[in-house]
Amino acid sequence: MQIKGEALAGQLAKGLKPVYVVHGDEPLLAQEAADALRAEARRQGYSERQVFTVSGAYFDWAPVIAASQAMSLFADKQLIEIRIPTGKPGKDGSEALQRYVDGLPPDVLTLVTLPRLDKTQLSSAWFTALDAAGVSVKVDPVERRELPAWIARRLQQQGQSVAAGAQGQQALEFFADRVEGNLLAAHQELQKLALLHPPGELSLQQIEAAVLDVARFDVFKLSEALLGGKVGRVLRMLEGLKAEGEAAVLVHWTMAEDIRGLKRVHDAVAAGKPLPMALRESRIWGPKERLFERIVPQLHGAALTRLVVAAQTCDGIVKGLRHPEWPTDPWEALGRLALMLEQALRPPAQKNRYG
Repeated sequence: MQIKGEALAGQLAKGLKPVYVVHGDEPLLAQEAADALRAEARRQGYSERQVFTVSGAYFDWAPVIAASQAMSLFADKQLIEIRIPTGKPGKDGSEALQRYVDGLPPDVLTLVTLPRLDKTQLSSAWFTALDAAGVSVKVDPVERRELPAWIARRLQQQGQSVAAGAQGQQALEFFADRVEGNLLAAHQELQKLALLHPPGELSLQQIEAAVLDVARFDVFKLSEALLGGKVGRVLRMLEGLKAEGEAAVLVHWTMAEDIRGLKRVHDAVAAGKPLPMALRESRIWGPKERLFERIVPQLHGAALTRLVVAAQTCDGIVKGLRHPEWPTDPWEALGRLALMLEQALRPPAQKNRYG
């Protein structure tokens, strides 16, 4: 029987099956699913636990088979965990797993953990045998569009929430943007919020302060300095990031995203769209939103177009290409791009709004 990760709690409440297979490439959700099963097993008297990690094609399956058949000296029931990090038990492992489930006694509960499986693995004889003997739990990554709702549910579980309506949604979107693609980081941020604030409603400002304080995104801080026109700090940060071994490609991506964001918002406003709506549609949140609100009205479209072209040129340099009018060193090129952005953001004596 195959179920989604969110359905596991309901299934466990109906009674334990002999075999559980947890598979997927989201570490946090896989760990939580395995922990939920272990906790239920303890409640039902499975007090002994043995763990086997399948490493390599020449893994000896005999101890696994023997453990499932041996009577425990210390407990009536035992939990056996079989971890297969590669997701490929091999030919011998396939045969062993099929023999294993065929001869399971009633006092043995088995947990098999696997990474994300492809179509061939899901239709293999060994996986089919495991699934037929119990329950297979698929843990999928939380997609970006689902992440705000996931965060809201997790906040609710720890007695916290955000404001109703647009303000609360903005707080959730800001949170999601900071942890997208890393649920472990999201989990840690949620735990920090539980420690920093009592149960109840959290404001956008509280979430901004907590997430930024614990995330320690040096590149994100560089972005704030850039948009704030703090050129001296920007150049010092570039030197620091270079010394720490940060990838120039990542630094460039952050700077280029800011430039493209400014261009999108400026063009939307120039076409008649209200600035708040343009910011929202471009997913500009938090401190960066306030910076954009100050910056965008004083920008020239022509200057932004030149910046976009410069960012494309710089992209080639950090990837090893050359340009006759640019430095060959990637970090010097990033410094030049930062100076060009700072110059574009500097308000001139006279300028036509959104020109």
